[in-house]
Amino acid sequence: MNTLSYATEHAVTAADKTFFQLRRDIVEGVIRSGAKLSETDLAQKYAVSRAVIREAISRLETCHLVERKANVGARVVALSPEGLVELYQVRESLEGMAARLAATHMTDAEIADLGALLDSHFQKVKSGDTYYQEAGDVDFHYRIVLGSKNGHLISMLMDGIYHLVRMYRVQLGMAGPRVTTAFDEHKHIVQAISNRDAELAEMLMRRHILYSKNNIQKKLTPTQLKP
Repeated sequence: MNTLSYATEHAVTAADKTFFQLRRDIVEGVIRSGAKLSETDLAQKYAVSRAVIREAISRLETCHLVERKANVGARVVALSPEGLVELYQVRESLEGMAARLAATHMTDAEIADLGALLDSHFQKVKSGDTYYQEAGDVDFHYRIVLGSKNGHLISMLMDGIYHLVRMYRVQLGMAGPRVTTAFDEHKHIVQAISNRDAELAEMLMRRHILYSKNNIQKKLTPTQLKP
C-alpha cells in the first residue's frame, strides 16, 4: 500500500479537491503562515463558491492549520518556536507509542515492506533527491503509524496533527547532514521493530523525533518567520 495516497484517495467531490489543494498550498508555503484567509479571494483563486471555501477552512481548523480569532477571522497558523515544541512533544509521545505497537502488531510481510521502503530511500539519499526529505520520510512514518493497528492513534496522527507537522518540516525541514543521520535512525527503528523489541522501538522513535525537533528549531529564525 502506498500510504502517501491516504490523504488524497478520498477526494471524490469538488469540495474534497478544493480542501486538499488548499491544505497542500498551506503546508508547502504557497499560502504563507500567518496569512489571513479571505473567502472571496480564495473562491476566485480556486474557481469555486464561497461555500466550498468556507467548508474547506472549517476542515483545515480540525487539522490545526487554520485558526480563528475574534475581530480577525481565519488565518493560517503561524510557525513559532513555542508551537513547534508543543507539537513535537505530542508527536514524540504518539509516534513513540505507534512504534511500540508496531513492533507487536505489524506482520512479517509489513515489516519486510518497510525494510524495502527504507532500501529505496537509501538510493534517494545517495543521489541527494529531495523526495526523501519530504514525502519519503513521511511515508516511512505513515507505515509505522498504520502498523500500530490502533484506529484512534492513527486518526489522531493522520487526521489531526500530521499536516501541521508536515508544514514545519516542508518549510523548515531537513537539509545537509540531518538527511543522512535521520536515515540511520530509521534503520535502527526498523531493526527494533523487526526484532519485536517494543520498548527499544519506542525509545528510538522518541529520540528520532526529538532530534528532528531540535533540527527544525534551529531554523526558526526571525527571517524564516517573517510574514
